[in-house]
Amino acid sequence: MATVFVMVAEATQAEHLRSDLTRRGFRCLVFSNEYEAIEPAAGQTAGVTLLDIEESLMRSAVRELAQRMRKEMDIPVIGLVSREELTSLDSTQGIDDFVVKPWDITELVARMKRVLKQEGSLDSEGVVRCGDLVIDSTRCEVSLGGNPVVLTFKEYQLLRFLANNKEKVFTREVLLNKVWGWDYYGGDRTVDVHIRRLRSKIDDMDHSFIETIRNVGYRFTGPRT
Repeated sequence: MATVFVMVAEATQAEHLRSDLTRRGFRCLVFSNEYEAIEPAAGQTAGVTLLDIEESLMRSAVRELAQRMRKEMDIPVIGLVSREELTSLDSTQGIDDFVVKPWDITELVARMKRVLKQEGSLDSEGVVRCGDLVIDSTRCEVSLGGNPVVLTFKEYQLLRFLANNKEKVFTREVLLNKVWGWDYYGGDRTVDVHIRRLRSKIDDMDHSFIETIRNVGYRFTGPRT
């Protein structure tokens, strides 16, 4: 079940959203200020933020929080905008999609599902299975042969992204963009380090999941023996 973080200042609108989305199977968390959101957001991997753009422009802390959740927690952002605001909407506001107010709940849900699918955060069960390797996005857990695998958050994000794009080859630069964010200042050596750490935790004599493509990058093939 995906979690929806509702950052809408107007209490009645926020409650209507919570009610409508809960009936459609989403778990909703409504926040009245930016300081409430960061703790419950931590550790969430299957989620989306609904951000009132007009309100976020008035309160920069709200916008910055949504962008931080997008960068650090891989939680996509859908902006709720008025028709008048469309002309000033641009990519610098850090949103993945938008819906015009007053929104149609069917359209909003469709856009949420599309964004979640693009992020690799939504599947039939929230689970990716690759042989003995199981990645459970709803619980943020990984197991191999029934035994839990302890990963850091970035290791988990990297593994989940690769597994959700099985057999696709990604350069280090693309992986940095997708997992760490376009404005990450570290070098592509970061990817190599995290791949090495992942392999030390999920590879053994019977398993090999991530293949190095010489002079290009990496792809998830698993399992290979």
